[in-house]
Amino acid sequence: MTKMKICGLMRVQDAQYANAVQPDFAGMILSAGFRRSVTAETAQAIRDALNPDIPVAGVFVDENIEAITAFLQRGTIQAVQLHGHEDAQYIAALRQVTDAMILQAFRIRSAEDVQLAQHSAADMILLDSGTGTGQVFDWSLLSGITRPFFLAGGLHPENVAEAIRTVRPSGVDVSSGVETDGQKDPQKIRAFADAVRQS
Repeated sequence: MTKMKICGLMRVQDAQYANAVQPDFAGMILSAGFRRSVTAETAQAIRDALNPDIPVAGVFVDENIEAITAFLQRGTIQAVQLHGHEDAQYIAALRQVTDAMILQAFRIRSAEDVQLAQHSAADMILLDSGTGTGQVFDWSLLSGITRPFFLAGGLHPENVAEAIRTVRPSGVDVSSGVETDGQKDPQKIRAFADAVRQS
């Protein structure tokens, strides 16, 4: 079955919405400067409200490794998602301090981007249209990919089943596609989860 990640949790009630559908992963943006960024205190409150069986991926953009380690050691997150310019050397350094799962996101605009993702040193790759753009990229670019991946970018309850049929990802990642007026919407989260599980 296709795994599901609900990203961009910002409020304690978002954790409660996630608990209602039990995704395989939740995600929070822990680097500052983005619309969905949360403070360390808010992130811990969300983690505490989430079912302990739901691992949280902390989303980081060119963050120093010590900051990431602090979130891991506090138990705020159980996985690390990299969305910046992190290279193989950075990932190797991160592995020196944690055995948590490392996801690396790639913006897909060309076949060359797909090949770059293919060779990532991360445990899992996430293929996206950008950083929270809510736009779908050209899925036909993924025809030659041979390693498991999460699909992101512009997914929502109405198109995720088609995405799973067309692209056959290991997992799907959603954020803006389950929001109304910039906040997580429990009805959309439920519809998304139902669509994924029925695919």
